[in-house]
Amino acid sequence: MTLSAPDTWHSALNRLQRSGIPHVLATQVTSAGSTPREPGARMVITADAVFDTLGGGTFEWQTISAARQYLLQQHYGFHLEAFSLGGRSGQCCGGLVNILLEVFPGSAVQVAIFGAGHVGREIVKLSAPLPWHVHWYDSRYGAFNEHDQQQPRLTCRPLSNATQTVAELPPHCHTLVLTHNHDEDYALIAALIEREDMASIGLIGSHSKWESFQGRLKRASVGIEKIQRVRSPIGCVHGTKLSDKTPYTIALTVVTELLWLSDNPLPQATRGIEPQVLRALFDDTTTPS
Repeated sequence: MTLSAPDTWHSALNRLQRSGIPHVLATQVTSAGSTPREPGARMVITADAVFDTLGGGTFEWQTISAARQYLLQQHYGFHLEAFSLGGRSGQCCGGLVNILLEVFPGSAVQVAIFGAGHVGREIVKLSAPLPWHVHWYDSRYGAFNEHDQQQPRLTCRPLSNATQTVAELPPHCHTLVLTHNHDEDYALIAALIEREDMASIGLIGSHSKWESFQGRLKRASVGIEKIQRVRSPIGCVHGTKLSDKTPYTIALTVVTELLWLSDNPLPQATRGIEPQVLRALFDDTTTPS
């Protein structure tokens, strides 16, 4: 179902950029002949909502459909769509428009943090300016405050069942386990290593803690390949932990480590439209007959 939302395109764009929700900005860049609106008209499209309008009619519906296909296929970046209103769109005005679709992935990096203790809080603070969507979990009542709920791209959730919570994580998620309880940490690690689609799995703690966990996992007949997917202790630089063990320092090294783990070069498709295509588009002064 498509929801036509009351927001203007610019207010919707600001909110979606801040919240990290995938969306498309559609801009009419050229027009020839009779068209519903003029160049500069814009609308914003998500998987289930539309903000503002390019003039309505079949051509707008086709624009929405094309935008959602790009979102579904994760074809991010710039795409140019041409609409002959009398041909492709079957509208009586008979003009010609070119629509630039800017497809934004929202938060390309998903991070799940288990634990709202001192280190967890510092990680969340340091992550706030980054284009990550952070899923934050804690099993303790009152672990999150009112300010936590207002931070962009941050979702706070209670942790009651480790297996169920891990099963609901989005794919390709980077995960950090640092709760207040070792048994809870172990339950989360045991569940996470069964998810082959997790981008990374990190555990806070000493070498002895991780050795203890490895022993428990081996006794539970967990394969060595799955166990080796866990990084512990997290935040090590070249395999060495800093002597400073303050929460801020630990969080800083953990976020730095995540930046390296989540650094993926942009695919060629996101480099934009070829210059010669745009030159031909804007140099073309012909109008439809």
